[in-house]
Amino acid sequence: MHRRIFCLALAGAAVLASAPATAASTFPERPVTLVVPFPPGGPTDAMARRLADGLKDQLGQTVVVENRSGAGGNIGAEYVANARPDGYTILFGTSGPLAINVSLYKNQQYDPQKSFAPIIRIGHLPNILTVHPSVPVHNVQELIAYAKKNPDKLSYASSGNGASSHLAGILFNKMAGTQILHVPYKGTGPALNDLLGGQVSMSFTDILTALPHVQAGNLRAIGLASAERSDALPDLPTIAEQGLPGYDVSVFFGIVAPRGTPADVVARLNQAFVDTLAQPAVKQALHAQGIVEADDKTPQGLASFIDAQVPKWRGIIQEAHVAMD
Repeated sequence: MHRRIFCLALAGAAVLASAPATAASTFPERPVTLVVPFPPGGPTDAMARRLADGLKDQLGQTVVVENRSGAGGNIGAEYVANARPDGYTILFGTSGPLAINVSLYKNQQYDPQKSFAPIIRIGHLPNILTVHPSVPVHNVQELIAYAKKNPDKLSYASSGNGASSHLAGILFNKMAGTQILHVPYKGTGPALNDLLGGQVSMSFTDILTALPHVQAGNLRAIGLASAERSDALPDLPTIAEQGLPGYDVSVFFGIVAPRGTPADVVARLNQAFVDTLAQPAVKQALHAQGIVEADDKTPQGLASFIDAQVPKWRGIIQEAHVAMD
């Protein structure tokens, strides 16, 4: 009897010894691919590459940045949504693919709320409302009053139909009761060039792009399009402070994996990103880009944030009758 019990105990120990380790205890065993759904060279790409460098030390594996651009970020996002849910292919998402595009594009093949396992919200990049110096306004209330008295004089540039800089103007018109004309361009560069040349009156541009021109006096900043002020321009009040409470069109950044990725792998990736973001060199680099770090860096925090952003933009897009093929 004792011999039988002893043999069973040995057999049980052998089973435990041969049982596979949990996913997180062995992850990652090979390089991780961080997909950026935009072309190389832009601010999102630069941010992803800086984080990838830091993640290498935290994960013990190389993190490869792969650019899969097109359709406002949908091509890269769809690729990750359909990838194997093992944590080795993750997305560096922004407001477009993670909140806006699902209401904007007619034939989007993924759902930001259902197709991904949220990992972490990195933070956001504030947009700034700037006007050409020839526009005789110095704050948001003056702009609204001028726009109502001169309905055919003002126009705002965007980087393209459906871009956050376009939707920012739609939301502004809706909340302010103005009818400022939208002029779409093929990218931020052409839009900025025409704004600097006075061909358009104003724009909602990310603070990193606009700041040098504001400091040089080529553009006038009249309001920050985010929920809080920016360290880059601490004396510039937000648009919300100037009479449009709740106005916020910042571009947010979040990391997601395919739906079904094991929870322990998500937790491993989350901790790696948290530790990377805590590195002084990384903090300095993101601050230099104008990034405001998220307060809540948990997977649940990103999930809740996306859940709030999707209906917000759906209402704006539907009311404005904006659609992309």
